[in-house]
Amino acid sequence: MLKHVLDFGAVFLVGGAVCALAQLLIIKTKLTPARVLIIFMIAGMLLQVFGLYQHIYQFAKAGISVPIVGFGAALVKGSIEYTTQYGALGAIAGGLSATAFGVGLAVFASYLVALVFKSRTKY
Repeated sequence: MLKHVLDFGAVFLVGGAVCALAQLLIIKTKLTPARVLIIFMIAGMLLQVFGLYQHIYQFAKAGISVPIVGFGAALVKGSIEYTTQYGALGAIAGGLSATAFGVGLAVFASYLVALVFKSRTKY
């Protein structure tokens, strides 16, 4: 029981820190949310390239894998795995293959939401 509480605490702290950092970047700088997303995705890619992502993941689990940081790391991990098997073309196919399920699920969920709710402009 205590292990689960500690795991949930680590997920909450790291995930919250990632989200708080993103919010601070949006509020305190002139960066748009889209640019912050790209920065975080590239950060995840760099963490994976330098072998640091897995160490953070062992501690934080969903706290680091659910935000866009995890998507960037998954792109690089898939690209590295496929490159060793298939060569240069594997670098492209690997990233797409590693993230296909998550992207597909997001598209499907968006479609379901679009069926249920009627879109309209804010003004």
